[in-house]
Amino acid sequence: MKKILEQLFENKQLSYDTAKETLTNIGQGKYNQSQIAAFLTVYLMRSISLNELAGFRDALLDLCVKIDLSDFNTIDLCGTGGDGKDTFNISTLSAFVVAGAGYKVAKHGNYGVSSGCGSSNVLEYLGYQFTNNQDELRKSIEKAGICFLHAPMFHPAMKNVGPTRRELQTKTFFNILGPMVNPGFPQNQIVGVFNLEVARLYAYLFQQSKANFSIIHALDGYDEISLTGNFKVISNQQDVILSPEDIGFQKIKADLIKSGGSIVEAAKIFMTILEGRGTEAQNSVVLANSALAIQTISQNKNMEDAVEEAKASLIGGKALKSLKTLIDNI
Repeated sequence: MKKILEQLFENKQLSYDTAKETLTNIGQGKYNQSQIAAFLTVYLMRSISLNELAGFRDALLDLCVKIDLSDFNTIDLCGTGGDGKDTFNISTLSAFVVAGAGYKVAKHGNYGVSSGCGSSNVLEYLGYQFTNNQDELRKSIEKAGICFLHAPMFHPAMKNVGPTRRELQTKTFFNILGPMVNPGFPQNQIVGVFNLEVARLYAYLFQQSKANFSIIHALDGYDEISLTGNFKVISNQQDVILSPEDIGFQKIKADLIKSGGSIVEAAKIFMTILEGRGTEAQNSVVLANSALAIQTISQNKNMEDAVEEAKASLIGGKALKSLKTLIDNI
């Protein structure tokens, strides 16, 4: 690690092979916490390169507990986090809306690190019990339309990084890696990112894969379609900047999509929306992200039809049923 740190401190980039080897060694516990903290801190001070990101991603995928969901046409809805916007759990709610609409979702998630409440925090509070048992996960997809892949159960090697990430209390390159290392290898993916530089890196790497993808960045900084202003979408089919009005919604104010600030409040907002009692702004943001996910799977579907499918799932109670079925493991 000493030579690697010296290279990084000289503002040199790692090759793909060195990046992959370094993260593999971190995962195997070959470095101490001080070395890991120094390594992570470098990437708080400078951008990650394409080769570094690809190497880190492939190291985590090699080390992860893999789940075979290949006979389902799955989608993951996942943001990088780290945008500092403190919104409610939009992508997780959208995952249940998409599942309720009849699509198969393999949602990768974790506890909040740089944010107060991640998808795992909410689902655990609501009574979901995490598992990495393949039969149970496949049953969840078949019955509820969704399975939840709690990252620590599939990336055990990352236990060596967890304490340092929690102590740093800020986004690290692991925020960028999270959406790229889904152990179920979904065929479709919608990813929100916190800046345009990361969007470009993602676009290049996703274009090398066989997945259908949509990468989102709101120009005012959100890692999702926030409807607070214009947003960029990069996909297999387009690279465009859109306004809320372009996809059939009105622009909203940022304070209308804030989180409750605690896990209890976040869970309350989560259930209020799923139970059909969300505000117009809350519902609109969830529907916009859900519709883009549906359009990512069904690339010939127009946005208006995708929004109607999402609305039927949310307002019709199908998304709520999906959540209850997942938790009850029926």
